[in-house]
Amino acid sequence: MINDSKARIQKGKLLSFVPTGEYYFTKGVKAYHRRDFIKAKKYLGRALQLEPGEPMITCQLAIVLTELGEFENSNQLLHLILEDLDGEMAECHYFLSNNYAHLGFFKDAYHHAKIYLEMDPNGEFIDDTEDLLELLSFEAEDSGEELYPQDDLIVKQERARGLLESGYFPKAIELLKDVVEQYPEYWSAYNNLALAYFYLGKTKKAETILDDVLERNPGNLHALCNRLVFAHYQGRAKSVTSLMESLKKIQPMLTEQQFKLGATFALVGEYELAYFWLKRLYKYGFDGDGPFYYWLANSAYYTGRESFAKTIWKTVLEINPEKEGTEPWNEEQSLANGFEDHSGSIYQKLESDYIEERLFAIFLVSVSGKMGEVFASKRFNQNQKLSAMEKEYVSLVKFGKPAAIQDAQEIAEVLYQNHHPIGPVESGLFLMWFSVFVELSKSAVRLNNKQAWAGAMEYVWYKASHEKVSQQEIANRYGISTATIGKYVKFVNNHLS
Repeated sequence: MINDSKARIQKGKLLSFVPTGEYYFTKGVKAYHRRDFIKAKKYLGRALQLEPGEPMITCQLAIVLTELGEFENSNQLLHLILEDLDGEMAECHYFLSNNYAHLGFFKDAYHHAKIYLEMDPNGEFIDDTEDLLELLSFEAEDSGEELYPQDDLIVKQERARGLLESGYFPKAIELLKDVVEQYPEYWSAYNNLALAYFYLGKTKKAETILDDVLERNPGNLHALCNRLVFAHYQGRAKSVTSLMESLKKIQPMLTEQQFKLGATFALVGEYELAYFWLKRLYKYGFDGDGPFYYWLANSAYYTGRESFAKTIWKTVLEINPEKEGTEPWNEEQSLANGFEDHSGSIYQKLESDYIEERLFAIFLVSVSGKMGEVFASKRFNQNQKLSAMEKEYVSLVKFGKPAAIQDAQEIAEVLYQNHHPIGPVESGLFLMWFSVFVELSKSAVRLNNKQAWAGAMEYVWYKASHEKVSQQEIANRYGISTATIGKYVKFVNNHLS
């Protein structure tokens, strides 16, 4: 009997089952109709991983998040659909109007309800939308205000925060500049604007903004925390020590400030202090977002509380499934291959409105070890924003096909030898290089001397960041003369847009 079984096994064919996005989508919808929203979220999240950029899956997941009371997360997905995936999906405006109404942002609820009526006057949710508009009108009359103008401020701030977390720094800057112009004493927006400039490598601009905040609003905790983050990334040990001592003495009462303090300590590696503040919030029932649980798990792990860290990490993955593989106990996490924090946002960079960000994203793919995974993904292949230059670039890094952009890639590789892994600060250097290259591509300037271009680029970047560095120091690093560095620095400055 046993021999017969072995024979059958040897002769038979093993058929593998590989679940698709559609498979998980169907399971998610069935769970939704059973009102098992936890399972529905799990299945639909997996479906979206397998088919990123599919608007129907994204919308259904947003609906489930609404049922679970995760209105902000639902809104992020709905805005993603309207802005990047399918701007004609009118029902997203209906779902947004309901979410904003639940959050108390009545002006925005009214705005999206009106758009839904205009886009789909015979739609499925017409009656419900008209009832909602009537209710919103009553709310406005009772308050004596014109549909709560402050709502727009909060929504813009939340959208800007989402852009920052996704690596959309230029877009975040545009939005935040608009916010601070309208609300000149809204300090939170100034602090996020400083972060956006810093991550683009414009450190002097970022520090000037923080100086302004602290002059007009002395003791602003977010500004002080950001100063510590800047000093940490720039390697200014004395400033780090001084700022750390000041922040250790602060005992904030507000939940938001305790979270900021804890997350900042975690970011700079002060895990005991980070764990103290974040665990305190957790103990008192703080319902945090993805970053809260991420930093809590990291601070727990690095202070020897591995079991608790792994428990918290389950929540991290429920909120952000794409974090799988970046566990603090995983030696091959995001720092591998110089990919650092960009692995989670590379698709967003590829879909950016700014060509320098898209070029930078392609370079990141080329050094990530994930080239096959990214270029084979449905989300990448549905990307409509790539220009002919960028498509040539993809062919270059994917197949080695000769392309005009090859010189730019090789110069970026020279920079990478001296600046890896690529963290938030180093991103500014590479973004600056691709910005310069875009301008150079419009001229007849040749890029033959790779070391000279890379050295000049690094020197200009340091100077823009107000870092002390000499041309002689850079020349020695890249094996060229100071005269050559000086010559190419002029080229870079002439084409720096």
